[in-house]
This record gives sequence, C-alpha cells and structure tokens, in this order.
Amino acid sequence: MDQQASTPVPAETMTPIAPSLPAPPAPGKQKPPGDAPPPRHRLWIWILVLALLGAGGYYYWSKKPPSAPGSANGAAGSRKGQGANAGASPVDAAKAVKGNIGVYVTGLGAVTPIYTVTVKAQVTGQLMEVHYKEGDIVHKGDALAEIDPRPYEAQLTQYEGQLARDQATLDNARIDQARYETLLKQNAVPEQQLATQIATVKSDEGIVKNDQGLIQSVKVNLIYCHVTAPITGRIGLRLVDPGNIVQTSDTTGLLVITQLQPISVIFTIAEDQLPIVYAKQRAGQKLPVDAFDREMKTKIASGTLSTIDNEIDQTTGTVKLRATFDNTHNELFPNQFVNARLLQQEKRGVILVPSAAVQRNSSSTYVYVVKPDSTVTVRQVKVSTSDDNNTEITSGVIEGDVVVLTGVDKLQEGSKVTVHLEGAPTPNAGTQPAGKQSK
Repeated sequence: MDQQASTPVPAETMTPIAPSLPAPPAPGKQKPPGDAPPPRHRLWIWILVLALLGAGGYYYWSKKPPSAPGSANGAAGSRKGQGANAGASPVDAAKAVKGNIGVYVTGLGAVTPIYTVTVKAQVTGQLMEVHYKEGDIVHKGDALAEIDPRPYEAQLTQYEGQLARDQATLDNARIDQARYETLLKQNAVPEQQLATQIATVKSDEGIVKNDQGLIQSVKVNLIYCHVTAPITGRIGLRLVDPGNIVQTSDTTGLLVITQLQPISVIFTIAEDQLPIVYAKQRAGQKLPVDAFDREMKTKIASGTLSTIDNEIDQTTGTVKLRATFDNTHNELFPNQFVNARLLQQEKRGVILVPSAAVQRNSSSTYVYVVKPDSTVTVRQVKVSTSDDNNTEITSGVIEGDVVVLTGVDKLQEGSKVTVHLEGAPTPNAGTQPAGKQSK
C-alpha cells in the first residue's frame, strides 16, 4: 500500500487547472481599488429634484403675463396668425336699455278663504244619508245630508189637528159675538155679555196664531232635515258618519265647506310703507298683487289689493292687507304660506341694466363698461330701484352702453375682453314676476 501511494505520476499525463479570476476592467474605466459603486437611491434623489424644477418652471410660465403685442421678444410677426385676441378675457355682457320697473312692497302672508262654513245640524235626529264625497266641489243649495224627518212629520200632523180644533172654536166665538151685537141693539142682552164675548174671540184668535206658529216651526225643522250647501266651495273631510245621532248642541259639525274661487291672501307690510299704499287705494287705484312661493322664485297667482285692516299691530309695527285672487285653476290652497308682492309704483322710461352687472365695494357702486376697442373701463354709477332681474341706473350709464355681467373678477381698468352679448333687459321687465321677463 505504501509503495503504491508513493509511486510518482508522469508529468505528461497531468492536466493543469487554471484558477477562476475576475475579468480585468476595460481600458480607461479602471477604478481605484478602494472605491465602491455609488448607491442606487441617489438616482431617485436626482429624479425628484428634476421633477420639482419642472413644476416650478411650469407654474412660473403659466402665471407670467403675456407679452404686449409687437414687442421685440414676442416675435409678433410669426404669432400674428394666432389671432389678435389671444390675451383677451371672455365675458358675458348686455346693453343698457330704457324700460319700466316696478317699486314693490313684499310681505309674508297666508292664503285665507273669503268664506269658510262649518255646517252643523239644526235639528236633533239620526243622520240617515250623506250625498257628498270628501273633497267634492259643491254649489250653493246642493243636497248634502238627510236627518230623519219622521218625528217632525208627526209633530206637523199633531199641530195641524190642533189648529183645526182651535180654528173651529174661534169661528163659533165669532158667531156668538155677532148674535150678541144684534141682541144688544134690541136690549135683549146686557152690554157686559157682549164685552165678554169679544174678549173670548180675541183669546181664540191668539190660540189659532200660536197653532200656526207651531206648524211653521215644524215645517222649518223639516227643511233643516234636508241639509244643503250654504255656499259654493270645496268640502273637507267628513266629520260625522251616517247612523249617528246628531244634535243642535254638537260643536264639531257635520262638515266644513271652504270657498276657493275667489280666494284671498292676508299679508303684512311695515307701517312706514302704509301711507303710499293707503293713499293710492283711497284714490280708487287697483294695486296689483302677486303671490310667490316661500323661496320667492315662482309666481303662483296674480290678484289685486281689496282692503286694508283698520289698525296697526303695535307689537310688530305692521298692518294687515287682503288681496283677492280669482284662483281659477286652484293654484292657491287655504292656509298656504306665500310671499305677497304689492306693486306700489311703476317707473317708466328709466335706464335698466341686469342686476348682475352692478358691482359694489365698501366705498362705491360701479359697472364695467365695454368700449368700442374691446377694452373695459370702470364706471361709477348710482342705482335706485331693483328687482330680481334688473336695476335702475340714475347716473353713470346711458342707453346702449354694454356692461359686463360675468367674469368681472379677472378685469381691471383697460383689460382686453371678448364679448358674448346676451339679451338686453326687456323694457317692461319691471312689471314681470321675479325671475321672469315678458316675451
């Protein structure tokens, strides 16, 4: 074993094994032995810095005002084809016109029927029939219900018989009176007997009249057994069902009828506004009144002022007014809350601009007027009457001036604009309801 292990192997039969070594760096890119490659997170830092620089540059150039036309660095000749209004602000505008506008007085009110009737039983008895349905529109005289008439028919027969008996007694007394008058002329009876007979006749006449009154009373009760509508209006919910015993002392009644056509609105105005309204009403003028919904956006109906209350409420400093409406299509409903707008005065031939054109600050009221060169100028104005659509201008604007409506937050004196001209205020817009103009 030792000899075999020590036997040398021939050199020509051995294959040399080369060690695995790293490849040498390329020429020119050889790094010093002690330097390590840079961390990868530094690349993200540079990307973030470049993004921030790009965002800052975009913000700066977007906020930079455009260069004036024709400037040396603006390359005006090459950009002229892009349009002369490249730096103009788009705005909506309208022309000032002459027209009419109303001076209104507005007050909160409620729809109040002119007539409301609670139909009650006028006789005591059983409710036999009901001839209406809840919510029906009935007319004056229409049959509504039937109360059992039989007890009253029996009373009528009784009183008619009593009347016939007492009438016969009266007739006999009158015959005796005529006989005694003849005998007294012949001195056959004493005068006292004739006087007694005359008193008997008068007494019997009183009994007959009493019987006639009882008969008439029962006939009225029979009429009351047939309940009819006292007014034209709408029936509410039924308060008593057939089969119940109704009495004259019942407080709830059988039903309620409310008149709907015409109907009224009772509203209040401040006592300071009363003198002008009162003077016009006393002069016989019919003052128009419009009823609007709670948000004062939709006109519900139109009517006229009918009366003014006879006193001012000292607790609120207001006075009540009643306006009457035809209510042809039942637009107004009893006890509905509405805003009543009373036309106190109508101004004619004044300068009107849309209310959106009027701007205000702490010291003045102004509008932006578009000049013929498509630039705007600030014009100080004085305003008077306004409604939801238009405002009266007493100075500062003349008829035909174009005033800016929208986009004023981007404007200043001399700003260039491109105008989209909207419809001008309607000349009679002052007489129209809020939010609407005449067509």
